[in-house]
Amino acid sequence: MNLFKGIPNRRAVLSWGTFDLANQSFTLVINTLLFGIFVKIVVMDGDDAGDFAWALMGALSLGAVAVFGPVLGALADARACKKKFLIGTGVLCALLTACLCFLPSGAAVGVPFALTLAFLLYVPANIAFNVGENFLASFLPEIASRQTMGRISAIGWTMGYAGALILLAGFAVATKVLDLRGPEEDPDQYRPFLFIAGLWFAIMIVPTLLFLPERRLEEQAHRSTQPVRDAFRQMGRTIREASRFRDLACLLGSFLVYGMGVQVIIFFAGVIAREDFGFSTTQLFLFAIVVTLTAGAAAFLTGMMQDRIGHKATLLSFLALWTGVGGGLLLLSILHARVPDFPPWPVWVVGAALGLGVGGIGTGTRAAVGVLTPAHRTAEFFGLWGTTYKAAGVIGLLVFGWVRSIWDSAPSLAVLTAFFVVGGLLVWWLVDMDRGSRNAQEVEEELVANLAGAKREAEDQTPP
Repeated sequence: MNLFKGIPNRRAVLSWGTFDLANQSFTLVINTLLFGIFVKIVVMDGDDAGDFAWALMGALSLGAVAVFGPVLGALADARACKKKFLIGTGVLCALLTACLCFLPSGAAVGVPFALTLAFLLYVPANIAFNVGENFLASFLPEIASRQTMGRISAIGWTMGYAGALILLAGFAVATKVLDLRGPEEDPDQYRPFLFIAGLWFAIMIVPTLLFLPERRLEEQAHRSTQPVRDAFRQMGRTIREASRFRDLACLLGSFLVYGMGVQVIIFFAGVIAREDFGFSTTQLFLFAIVVTLTAGAAAFLTGMMQDRIGHKATLLSFLALWTGVGGGLLLLSILHARVPDFPPWPVWVVGAALGLGVGGIGTGTRAAVGVLTPAHRTAEFFGLWGTTYKAAGVIGLLVFGWVRSIWDSAPSLAVLTAFFVVGGLLVWWLVDMDRGSRNAQEVEEELVANLAGAKREAEDQTPP
């Protein structure tokens, strides 16, 4: 199977996918594996409130993106400067990520001071990362047709997982060869990993800077003297025209629910593996490699199947898988707590299924949004996509973190499973992809007709 078959602009697609490869160092190494544990053990000096502090960091940063993401997207559309925003957020995130390695411990300087510094570094870094995700996704309708949307989305995700595998393999070898102890015993040994994550991000975005093109439509190329005002006006127009984008709104509403579960997994997978199933640091990296391998395979296969069986069927398939993953984690956590010498292999099996779910639902949702998005308003609409995902993170992390801090792991995993069940039911009942795609195409055709009419009118008014 060749994902690039029939794709003429391969250099643009590869340079776009390279950003996915770059930012895996943040989403996987920082968000999923290390920093949540680092906050609890180092910054909070082992306090049980560390889980909620980590959830609060994620929720605050995602909340900020949820508020400002659509405005920035509309502004970028109005000024045709998505690429500048994309590269700028990448550089900022890389710099702040590298600085995380210098965080002092709560035991050395006091927990309040260490926690404040952690907030000041991590929150803007995660804001930059997530805003960059919005802008990266907004390029998808520019470099893909509706017929290749699923495949090109999958290329980006697959390249991202390839980068993650390189990082994870390197870290796993380092922990084994150097015989590193766990972060609770010697956290300073893991600080270089945080710096390497930032350095990787900075280096790997260079191809995106050099080779990713940005399309400029005539109505976007003007230089407004009040771009922020124009951005809010464009958002207001989108709200007034909401009935024309009914299926996109329904998809985003469903995504709000099942996205809560995806965000919880991203932020708490490492914590769950270590605290609920007793994983060592080396096991944690190996577990992440298994998840990443299956996620990359799922992203690749999704690209091949989504454009064939349809976007809705693809999403429903992966949401059913996610429901099984949540239920499996719940059952295994109960058995692990109650059965002496419980074998570890079922946890690895569920981890592999978790990877399939992550890879499939990510590329599947992004491509589905692209199909329902008019080509001339991509940054704005993908800003709404990003806002939905970030709002899901705010709600999901706070609910999950609160439940986990009050009760044991089982109730929180039951909540996690419910996110996917309800989200899948909403997609099934409410979303009509064919109708939504037709509406988006009609809006595009109206724009082309309006531009042609305005051009003819200007030519008629021009003196001979």
